[in-house]
Amino acid sequence: MISGLFKFSNKQSVLQNATKLVLQQRRTFFNIVPNPSVGLTEDQKQFQSMALDFAQEKMKPFAEKWDKEEYFPREVMREAAELGFGGIYVKEDVGGSGLSRLDASIIIEALASADVSTTAFISIHNMCAGLIDIYGTEEQRKKFLPSLVSMEKIASYCLTEPGSGSDAGSLSTKAVKDGDHYILNGSKAFISGGGDSEVYLVMVRTGAEKGPKGISCLLVEKDTPGLSFGKKEEKLGWNTQPTRALIFEDCRVPVGNLIGKEGQGFSIAMNALNGGRINIGACSLGGAQSCLVAARDHVKVRKQFNQPLEHFQAVQFKMADMATKLHASRIMIRNAAAMLDAKDPSAHVYIAMAKLFACDECFKVTDDSLQLFGGYGYLKDYPVERYLRDLRVHRILEGSDAVMRLIISRELSKDDH
Repeated sequence: MISGLFKFSNKQSVLQNATKLVLQQRRTFFNIVPNPSVGLTEDQKQFQSMALDFAQEKMKPFAEKWDKEEYFPREVMREAAELGFGGIYVKEDVGGSGLSRLDASIIIEALASADVSTTAFISIHNMCAGLIDIYGTEEQRKKFLPSLVSMEKIASYCLTEPGSGSDAGSLSTKAVKDGDHYILNGSKAFISGGGDSEVYLVMVRTGAEKGPKGISCLLVEKDTPGLSFGKKEEKLGWNTQPTRALIFEDCRVPVGNLIGKEGQGFSIAMNALNGGRINIGACSLGGAQSCLVAARDHVKVRKQFNQPLEHFQAVQFKMADMATKLHASRIMIRNAAAMLDAKDPSAHVYIAMAKLFACDECFKVTDDSLQLFGGYGYLKDYPVERYLRDLRVHRILEGSDAVMRLIISRELSKDDH
C-alpha cells in the first residue's frame, strides 16, 4: 500500500481522512442548482469533497497549460492514486479502495470538474485495473494490480481497430498459440495512453470463429518484443492524454497473460464498457457542472443594455433548462451505476440510456454556456471552450450515440418482458 496523507487501506480509513476535508469551505461546485451532493449518503459526500478538493488544488490551476502543451500529468495521477483513485473499485487485498461503481461515478465527476481529459484517462485506467481484478487469476492480480492501483504503472484498454469501431465483434487482430505463447499480429487504433502506458488489455481473435465468440483478452506489457506504436495523434480535445495506434508484428505474449478464458474476451470487453460508459457520463457531468457555474457567474457581471444578462428572461430560462438537463443526466448516471452495482440483468440498457442522454445533454449545457459568454467563450482565455472540446468525444467513444440507440431499441423490440 502506498504512503501519503491519505491511505485507502480500507473504506473506514477513507472516511476518517475525508472527514478532515468536509467542513472546509464549499466551493461553487456545490453552491448552485443542481447541487451534485443532493441524494448522497454522508460517506459519499465525503468522497466527493475529497475528490473535489484534490481537483481544485492539483488539477484546475494547471489544466489550461496541460491542454495547451499536450502534457500528460503522470505525477499528478500518482498523487490521485495516493487518495485511492488508481483502483477505486479494485479489492482491498491488492491495495484497491473497494468502493462501488456509484461511489466511483461521484469521485470521477468531482475530478472532471477541473480537468475532463485527465480524469477520463484515470477512468480508463480504473476500467483496466477493474477487469484484472474481476477476471484475472490470483497470480495475475498480485503481479499487476499493486503497481496499477498506485499508478506507478498505468494501463490502456485496446478494443478499437482501424477497421472495427462500433462493430467491435469484427476485430481482426489475431493471436495464434505457439507453445506457451500467443503470437499477435494486427493493430489497434485510438488508444488512450498508447506508447506511455506500461500495461495494455488487448482484445484479440484467438478462435477461428467470426464474430464475438472467437475473441479473447490478453495483457500485453509495453516492453514486449513485436509491439510498437504509431505517431501521437493530434486531437480536438483530450489533449492531456496521448493517443496512438498499437502495432503487433509477431508479438510474443505469454499464455499466462490470458485474462479470463479463451473466447471470453468479447464478454469481458462489454462488461468493461458498461462501467466505462458510466465513467464517461460522469466526466460529462463534471465538465457541464463547471460550465454551468461559470455561465451563472458570467451573466451576473456581464452587462448589456444597461443591465446584467441575468435580468433578461431569455437568459433566465436558458439557465433553468441547462440546470434541468444536468440534474436529469446526473440522476440517470447514478441510477445506472446503482443497477450495475446490484448486478441487475437489465443494467446494460439503462447504462446505454444514461450514457446517451448525459453525454448529449451535458455537451449541450457546455455549448449553451459558451453561447452565454458570447465572443469571450470562444477565446482560450476562458475555460468553457476547453470543456466543450473535451466533452465532444464522449458522444463517440465507449459506444457512440448510434450504438446506444441500437442497444436500447433492441431491448424495446423484445417480446419476453
